[in-house]
Amino acid sequence: MSEKKEKNKEKKMTFWQHLEELRWVIIYSFISILIGSTVSFIFKNFVFNSIILAPKNPDFITNDLLCRLSDILSIKSICINSHPLEIINIDLAGQFYIHIFISITTGVIISAPIILWLLWRFIKPALLEKEKKHTKGTVLITSILFYIGIAFSYFIIVPLTINFLGNYQVSEFINNRISLSSYVHTIVSLSFAVGIVFELPAIVYFLTKTGIINSIMMKKNRKIVFVILLIISAIITPPDVFSQLLVCFPLVLLYELSINISKRIEKKNNLLQG
Repeated sequence: MSEKKEKNKEKKMTFWQHLEELRWVIIYSFISILIGSTVSFIFKNFVFNSIILAPKNPDFITNDLLCRLSDILSIKSICINSHPLEIINIDLAGQFYIHIFISITTGVIISAPIILWLLWRFIKPALLEKEKKHTKGTVLITSILFYIGIAFSYFIIVPLTINFLGNYQVSEFINNRISLSSYVHTIVSLSFAVGIVFELPAIVYFLTKTGIINSIMMKKNRKIVFVILLIISAIITPPDVFSQLLVCFPLVLLYELSINISKRIEKKNNLLQG
């Protein structure tokens, strides 16, 4: 009876009632971000010293492992960030602004699963029964993929980008002194961008389940997609070829993985139908 009442309630909801639901989604999302941001703001030293500024230091896990590997293989070129990158602040309110910016960014990352869950609850009534059936666990899967993407960017792409851009010189007479704002925005933009694009397998899973796309279609348009991925990489990364390729490579792998996911779903559907 309760399920029937809920369905009837969903059907009878007017435009203004949907608007009211959306308003509460925004309010609850804002509250969750505010809580996460407050926690980040309070623990400033940990957030900056142990997370934000860590990839530029030689003792960062990625830098340390690559430099150790460099010693073992006697290949000096793979040792990155062997010297700490010098970060400076040139604006009077620069450090305070960055503190606020990172606190909000951290709040969004922490509250991402809650926001996704709230959005899922909002759009769920508009889905068909078939679509609801095939989207169980959506919030958990998308949250995990988002965090994997951020981790991949933070531990792989960010240190490599810092090493390349931080040490790149057009002339030996020009020394790099990186501003705090530039450093922070580069890390945040890379991490968020990669976190979002790592959602590709989940999107493909849903679209294949609902019959909108299939593996044959994805294979046929592979070359076009690769060009689009290159364009996306150019848009979401700092303006250098190195960073663009670093982002594009995992995107290509994700696309190939998504094709395999689509294939498996099709095989499973064929077996069930057979």
